[in-house]
Amino acid sequence: MTKETLPPLPLEEWKATKNTLHLYAQIIGKIRLAHMPKMNHWWHVPFYISARGLTTGAIPHGDMTFDIEFDFIDHALVVRCSDGALRRLPLEPRPVAEFYREVREMLESLGIPARMIDHPFGIPITEPFPTDYTHASYDPTYVRRFWDILRQVESVFRTFRGRYLGKCSPIHFFWHSFDLAVTRFSGRPAPVADGADPVTREAYSHEVISCGFWVGDDKVPEPAFYLYAAPEPEGLSQQQLRPESAFWSNAYGSSMALLRYEDLRHYDDPAEVLLDFLQSGYEAAADLAGWDRQALETGKAIAH
Repeated sequence: MTKETLPPLPLEEWKATKNTLHLYAQIIGKIRLAHMPKMNHWWHVPFYISARGLTTGAIPHGDMTFDIEFDFIDHALVVRCSDGALRRLPLEPRPVAEFYREVREMLESLGIPARMIDHPFGIPITEPFPTDYTHASYDPTYVRRFWDILRQVESVFRTFRGRYLGKCSPIHFFWHSFDLAVTRFSGRPAPVADGADPVTREAYSHEVISCGFWVGDDKVPEPAFYLYAAPEPEGLSQQQLRPESAFWSNAYGSSMALLRYEDLRHYDDPAEVLLDFLQSGYEAAADLAGWDRQALETGKAIAH
């Protein structure tokens, strides 16, 4: 990651494409959810960064295995099966309803049931997939920029993840919230939040400090890096963050450290600045929450 390799990604310039791609991702994510054995904290649900885009990883189906990949180089949705079968669907301006229908037909031609609840989850868009002819944008230039950023961010997240000895999530892309995330755990159970739904209760059953990258939404309308702790220790938002451009926000009802992507782009060494941001937020939250940092951290990146 260098300042020369981080392209601009203003949300307003590709919002229509982002919303359409988000809905495409929810459709494919729901297919993975239906077929994968359940894992703690919903780790069976997200996508992963691949050499060409975003992938479900291998999914079991009877004696067969398949995967689904958003190929953002050739701009195609690709389904590969362990018996050699392969299907491709071009990624191009296409209504969500048509994408939904064609994905189902493609999977059913391979003998793979496309079971899912056919409406979006956890986002303001509520139109069911089969009747959504509103969202139909696909700008390949901005999609490629988005993926180029994700793969560079993942590399930095890998370094950050490698400094931790405790339980830590994979680096994965959540299709419901459209963000790349990695989460550290203290090892201690967390109190159940009042009124929490089953998804939230499972996700936050244990103490976490989570960080990630998103492209923006109605509350934070620009790309940004974030970090938060759940449960939130008292006084978190008063702690110092690095770099100076980082700040605390309560846009989502609790304290969240933010570093604007556009700010990061202008540092001479954005990878080191991002690592410093993640480390400063983690240290603030872990110290206030009384995590056993000596037992949980390597102290430095693991040497080869």
